[in-house]
Formats: sequence, C-alpha cells, structure tokens
Amino acid sequence: MYATTVLPTATETLENPRAIEQQVLRIISKRKAIKAVRLRRSASLSRDLSFDTVDVVDIILELERNFHITVPDEVPFYTVGDFVRYVTKHAA
Repeated sequence: MYATTVLPTATETLENPRAIEQQVLRIISKRKAIKAVRLRRSASLSRDLSFDTVDVVDIILELERNFHITVPDEVPFYTVGDFVRYVTKHAA
C-alpha cells in the first residue's frame, strides 16, 4: 500500500495551467530541497528562499528542458510566481 505520484504527460501539462504550476513548483522546490506545498507564489527568490544567480539559472535551464521553451536572458524572475506565469504563458 504505497502512495505513488503520477506526473502528468506533456500533453496534459500543456493543456492544464494547474499542472504546469505544480510542475514548476516541483522544479523550484527541488533546487533547495523545499517542499513544493510550502512555496508561495509571492515568495522572493533571493530574500525568502535564499536563491542566488546560479540557482535561478539552473531553474531556468530545467524549465527549458521540461517544457521545451526558451527563456531570454532579459526576462526578470524575482518571485516563484514570475516563473509560474512565464511558463504557463509560453508552454501553452
């Protein structure tokens, strides 16, 4: 009796903004071993989560791989919500 996590397929993810958000939160939480359920969209990457530039770049690279998107260097990411909004808009 083990609980398993079923990740959505790429098609399901692209069609469901909530699934995109969950996957983005999972990727961000993995970077610093933070539980995804504890992440707030308003959380500051630097102030609240202590992410540095390398952390943000690594998250961007992971999001690009997972969602098959390209994130230009000039796109600012200050909060968890910035990542969620960008990926939701560009992955669909």
